[in-house]
Amino acid sequence: MATTSSCYTSPLHTGVYSKQQSVLPSSASLLTCATRRSPISLRSIPRPVVVAAAANAVEVEKQAVAPTPSKVLPFRVGHGFDLHRLEPGYPLIIGGINIPHDRGCEAHSDGDVLLHCVVDAILGALGLPDIGQIFPDSDPKWKGAASSVFIKEAVRLMDEAGYELGNLDATLILQRPKVSPHKEAIRANLSLLLGADPSVVNLKAKTHEKVDSLGENRSIAAHTVVLLMKK
Repeated sequence: MATTSSCYTSPLHTGVYSKQQSVLPSSASLLTCATRRSPISLRSIPRPVVVAAAANAVEVEKQAVAPTPSKVLPFRVGHGFDLHRLEPGYPLIIGGINIPHDRGCEAHSDGDVLLHCVVDAILGALGLPDIGQIFPDSDPKWKGAASSVFIKEAVRLMDEAGYELGNLDATLILQRPKVSPHKEAIRANLSLLLGADPSVVNLKAKTHEKVDSLGENRSIAAHTVVLLMKK
């Protein structure tokens, strides 16, 4: 009786031979080679040889965790956010300016919510760890520290990386007190700390419409976006 040889590929079966059986992606296939006699005998078909795609999966996984060299970009964008509880017996310091109020920020340092989020925005733009990692609240040397120390370090790191401030846009969120009487003093001091022209530093303030802790005068928050330009 004449013999024939054939090879074919087919999707990889799960071993459950039903009409609804799961298959691997099309990249994984079976290479089946069989020497058969006519008529075909099922016993004469050897077990299929799997051409595995697992090696590709491992390679992709390695590439995903491979370190990417930092690029020298013409500009970088960073966002910062911070929030603190307001409690009686603490000073309320915003942008380095002491604001008269019946409560202030409870924090490890001076609790300056604006300077904290500006620092985080700069560090984020540079691809560096956040303020809590560089100045951990577990370190007693930062207890009650002026936040101007943090922002000066952020500016130093920015300068060291070869960038300067393009512009900054910050938003304060608090129900009380009104920020408008102090806005220009805050902006001027923030510009001074950053070594930037006041024209590139913008500050806005919003209430929280008496909603949640911000609107109930139990907390204060701030958002900041910075654009860093390559020198």
